[in-house]
Amino acid sequence: MPHVVTTIAELRALIASARREALLADPAGDPAGLVALVPTMGALHDGHLRLVRQARELAGVVVVSIFVNPLQFGPGEDLDRYPRTLDADVAALEGVADIVFAPSAAEMYPQGESSTRVTAGEVGSLFEGASRPGHFDGMLTVVAKLFGIVQPDVAVFGQKDAQQVHLVGRMIDDLNLPLTLAVVDTVREDDGLALSSRNQYLSSDDRVAAVTLSQALAAGAEAAQGGVEAALAAARTRIEDDPAVKLDYLVIVDQPSFREAAPGHHGPALMLVAARVGTTRLIDNRRIAIP
Repeated sequence: MPHVVTTIAELRALIASARREALLADPAGDPAGLVALVPTMGALHDGHLRLVRQARELAGVVVVSIFVNPLQFGPGEDLDRYPRTLDADVAALEGVADIVFAPSAAEMYPQGESSTRVTAGEVGSLFEGASRPGHFDGMLTVVAKLFGIVQPDVAVFGQKDAQQVHLVGRMIDDLNLPLTLAVVDTVREDDGLALSSRNQYLSSDDRVAAVTLSQALAAGAEAAQGGVEAALAAARTRIEDDPAVKLDYLVIVDQPSFREAAPGHHGPALMLVAARVGTTRLIDNRRIAIP
């Protein structure tokens, strides 16, 4: 089983010890001495485990953080009912993670609401940021703290949260943080539904309807030969065909800037969708090419 620690002091001591042992074993600096961090909020599924396995390929010491971060939940969101399954998560990480960091909110934010915050900027106010004001400020704040606590050589994130990945990468560049960002493709069920901890909220009927999101993205990708507007129209039509799916936003963004692509955009792009299925809000995305 991985070591489970709940305090920053314990975590730093374990990482320092692991780095010393690796250095003694290979003074030349073998990758076994590298530390990889996989930040999560727990309720781990196969998508998370794919990230952890990727981390294992990149570094000798794998740290998985499990922390339901209150700063990234807004009023009326599901902070209180977000699944907390620490024992099952630790068991799932056996053999792939070395350390599980599961701090309390007081450990992470000893100053409470007066804690220093990281601001996501303009992109942080778009799309998910528009639907969930303050979400990305809270996300970047906790990720910055985890980077400072763990001091990883590499951090592993999933492409499913595309806007999050963009903002974390930009923060690493803007703040000149000494680590590499590794991004793992979205992991899906056999029918195309993107894996998410929130999928467990879905009723059996909701679960059937939820696959509409990935089907809409596939329809948009196929129609992308006709340009941005054709791709959006095809995806929107698929969503509107299912009354159980309530669309929040559907956009195509230019990947370098993560701004909405102009109608005449050509080249690689990313289609993003967010929708409510029953009481559950889901997001997904897909890379597309507009010739």
